[in-house]
Amino acid sequence: MDASATSKLLVSDIASIVDHVPSNYVRPISDRPNLSVIETSGDSIPLINLQELHGPNRANIVQQFALACASYGFFQIKNHGVPEKTIERMMTVAREFFRQPESERIKHYSADTKKTTRLSTSFNVGSEKVSNWRDFLRLHCLPIEDFINEWPSTPVSFREITAEYATSVRALVLVLLEAISESLGLAKDSVSNTLGKHGQHMAVNYYPPCPQPDLTFGLPGHKDPNLITVLLQDEVSGLQVFKDGKWIAVHPIPNTFIVNMGDQMQVISNDKYKSVLHRAVVNSDKERISIPTFYCPSLDAVVGPQKELINEEEESPAIYRSFTYADYYEKFWDRALATESCIDLFKASRT
Repeated sequence: MDASATSKLLVSDIASIVDHVPSNYVRPISDRPNLSVIETSGDSIPLINLQELHGPNRANIVQQFALACASYGFFQIKNHGVPEKTIERMMTVAREFFRQPESERIKHYSADTKKTTRLSTSFNVGSEKVSNWRDFLRLHCLPIEDFINEWPSTPVSFREITAEYATSVRALVLVLLEAISESLGLAKDSVSNTLGKHGQHMAVNYYPPCPQPDLTFGLPGHKDPNLITVLLQDEVSGLQVFKDGKWIAVHPIPNTFIVNMGDQMQVISNDKYKSVLHRAVVNSDKERISIPTFYCPSLDAVVGPQKELINEEEESPAIYRSFTYADYYEKFWDRALATESCIDLFKASRT
């Protein structure tokens, strides 16, 4: 391999100088994307129109949430209330950040998973065996004033635009949580009330073009440890979701978000709603940017199945024990995506 490539910390700086995938990115043969057998989502993923959520048709929309969460674990939303301009500005400034010189980007680099603002690469470089074809900027953003001064100050509009986007997406998440709570037969503030002070993180994922996309992943199959993820994608496909034993490519639809359930929703719903296995593949022609917002309990929040969903007599006992989100989150990062989910570590013991 080119000696200069081995000295680079970020895959975006490796990608521009290699014509093959370096060996530390190559997956074992049994764990490669197999891009030729992927299904296309077409109309198979629920698309929920939020426009009628606050009108007389709310019960019908809530029913759509119930079906989407129980049968798929992920869905797309339109007429979501986040201004188109806010979305465009966020995507533009994300691209501008990753197009800065290496010397500017690298100022934010850290492999410490506990840092609240950091640029890094792959997933967890400290504990994984095979690297992933992804760089990412991770930001904590609730409350914004606690973190905004550690966010990148270049591009000059980065903080302002990202704060506006994070605030808009949080408002959307709170609307979604009410509908999801109702869809479980709970009071609309039930799920929100289990989250302590609430937590919100963002990642700006950058997937550079890859010379051999069939040998590696942007991110391998994994489930999200948080409560709910709201994903903004650019126009380049890459997200795949596992459904009915098959990987399905989820192609971007302009002005929509993709929403998926995370592990905490699976716990709170006592397995009625499942955290969903998903991954990112790369391609040889185009860079791809995706911006997930991870909404979660605060670290001190105690998470467990909602008591209204537990009934020992009717054979719906608590499937999970209660735990703090800090405990869960630490185990998630330590496992380095080695298995798709660490939720099994938190199952209730059966005597």
